[in-house]
Amino acid sequence: MYKLEKLESGVCCAEGFFADGVSAGLKAEGAKDVAFIYSDTLCEIASVFTTNKMQAAPVRHAKSLGHIPTNTILINAKNANAMTGAKGVEAIKEVLATLPKECVNPRMSSTGVIGVPLPKEKIIAATKEFDFTKKEPNAAARAIMTTDSFSKEIAFKITLADGSSFKIGAMAKGAGMINPAMATMLCFITTDAKVEHREMQEILDRVTIKTFNAASVDGDTSTNDTVMLLANGKSATFQADAFEEALYEIMLFLAREMVRDGEGATKLVTYNITGARSDADAEVVAKALSNSLLVKTALYGEDPNWGRIASTVGASGAEATEEDLSIFFNELCVYERGVLHFDKEMEDRASLVMQQDSFTISCDLGLGEGSFRAFGCDLGYEYVKINADYRT
Repeated sequence: MYKLEKLESGVCCAEGFFADGVSAGLKAEGAKDVAFIYSDTLCEIASVFTTNKMQAAPVRHAKSLGHIPTNTILINAKNANAMTGAKGVEAIKEVLATLPKECVNPRMSSTGVIGVPLPKEKIIAATKEFDFTKKEPNAAARAIMTTDSFSKEIAFKITLADGSSFKIGAMAKGAGMINPAMATMLCFITTDAKVEHREMQEILDRVTIKTFNAASVDGDTSTNDTVMLLANGKSATFQADAFEEALYEIMLFLAREMVRDGEGATKLVTYNITGARSDADAEVVAKALSNSLLVKTALYGEDPNWGRIASTVGASGAEATEEDLSIFFNELCVYERGVLHFDKEMEDRASLVMQQDSFTISCDLGLGEGSFRAFGCDLGYEYVKINADYRT
């Protein structure tokens, strides 16, 4: 038995962790744009990265370090340091070399415009302002935002049956270019749980599949997608099931928040697929629906166009038949195994569902026990405006 208690202190909730954000002049009007996370003792680290073949310099640099322990992560916004070649990696090494000697095997993570050299001098100057005794998790969370409209943070205290406890906190950014396949999203998680690297990595991999890898805003996988999990062990406490559930709740919350904050989005939609031949088939269908432009635009127009859903299921590549498929808007069944329930009354009721900020579209394929749940949003005019002017 164990109990999860929500906290308010983000990545600083766990014992021994510190964080803050400062301005390097990368964002307009002196907004914070460089952040750090620091532990006063070394941490085991587990990571998951983008599967985009054009991996950004910070991803390549972090992967080259593997899982050697660290205590520092440096993050900058406004510049992805992607498609910058060997010079991009060298720039990271130059920046990290200027950090105090207390920063051991530091990692760097970046988000922003692709194809622009890292403004290393500005970042180095900003790091001189770091105070590694500060606990300002919201300042750090806001510093890493790009097109996000709000910061994304969460933390839990996990109390075990014997009264011992550990804490997990996290921050993330992401609103556009979201189709994690690891995994522009970044997520940093801190814990004082006493967990070995191998087990922590296995748990992170499992949870990623059901959370970040089930989220999509626009179907584009970033060059920089990164999740880093740091564990300093200072609580001397660990219980695998409790740790995995807490990590799942944290990453699920952040994944949903990124989709809810999707550029120009007005709807957060859960796609619940059941009855597939396999979990893999269910995943294919769920992601096809969350990425479909026709479905997304129907969501934006609050049009319960169930035909677009059926068509997307059929085109997904998963096994499906017209005679076995059932489609629901929340609890409303509009199509059931070849029988159409979509009269005027049902259309009006379905329209009311789609006017909500958050709802579920469910598809029962009627063929087996496979299931998967994905998260997506609508697509409207504001998304086009934001991305048309992204560099300017």
